Amino acid sequence: MQDEKGKRPDQQINVELSEEVAEGVYANLAMIAHSNSEFVIDFIRLMPGVPKAKVKSRIIVTPEHAKRLLAALKDNIDKYEDAFGKINQGGGAPQFPISFGTPGEA
Repeated sequence: MQDEKGKRPDQQINVELSEEVAEGVYANLAMIAHSNSEFVIDFIRLMPGVPKAKVKSRIIVTPEHAKRLLAALKDNIDKYEDAFGKINQGGGAPQFPISFGTPGEA
């Protein structure tokens, strides 16, 4: 839809956030896979001493949305570091074997 000058009016999106979703889900690991048409991001909670890590949430996005997410994360990390200092990455990614079990697999 365009106005009389041929410009699109600013669109506003109302976002509903239920109490359950607003609480959030803690994850301390993310694994990402992709195909030619989508990116799959699994948010995982890994607990010390527990042999099984659980996927707490799976988000599937288009490649275009994945790139916008990357840009938004970079922008927010830059703002965070400007306000609170550089984020220490420690020793890098945790080193442990991960296998994705299928239902019924131990």
